[in-house]
Amino acid sequence: MQLKPYQTGRFTAHLNALYEEFRQAFYQCQLHSKFFQAGEEILRQGQVVDHLYLVSVGRVSMNISAVNGRRFQLGEVDCDHHIFGEMEFFNDTFCQWSVVAEEQIEVDVICLKAVADLLLERPEFTLFFASALAYDYQDSLDIYTYRLLHPITYNIAYDLWHRNQEQVMLGSFGKAGQEAERFGTSSRVYRRAVKELVDKGLIEKQGNEIRIVEMDNLKAFIDQFE
Repeated sequence: MQLKPYQTGRFTAHLNALYEEFRQAFYQCQLHSKFFQAGEEILRQGQVVDHLYLVSVGRVSMNISAVNGRRFQLGEVDCDHHIFGEMEFFNDTFCQWSVVAEEQIEVDVICLKAVADLLLERPEFTLFFASALAYDYQDSLDIYTYRLLHPITYNIAYDLWHRNQEQVMLGSFGKAGQEAERFGTSSRVYRRAVKELVDKGLIEKQGNEIRIVEMDNLKAFIDQFE
């Protein structure tokens, strides 16, 4: 979730008015800062979450692995005061997703007990968490639903079209292996699906970069599945 209020939603105006007070109070819960190198885990799936982590600037990715070794990538986030570990903070559960630094970043380490005391003292601040988590939940659920209900060629085509239409929170990867994991499949299946879209003349591939050939034709292909 973002520390800053998302600029859509029922309570946006109220949260914007309260934000500076909330931000100052939240940062009073900071213990220290810590640097992470590219590839290092900020949080690891299955660990006890004993701090919140706030990334003001920098790219991180999130993934979850199964016992059989398969991994699903949720995507890459270009952070703007993003908080990680907040779900586990409220649920008091083990870490669900691994959070990985994609470049060298500085992370603010936040005391869980201090945040819990703050929310008990100022319960109106919980609205920041509730609004952000509801937004993130719907965004993530859209991704899971599309991955589950549609074939891989549709998901790749829709993802390209959707990113062309509007700014999205979760970014794509430059490596085919990670992109395959983002679509919940193997590298072999991902490459075959991309080749199918290339053969249909909908996209073209140059190195690791995929470009839409003609937007109307891509949209027509997507509409066939609706």
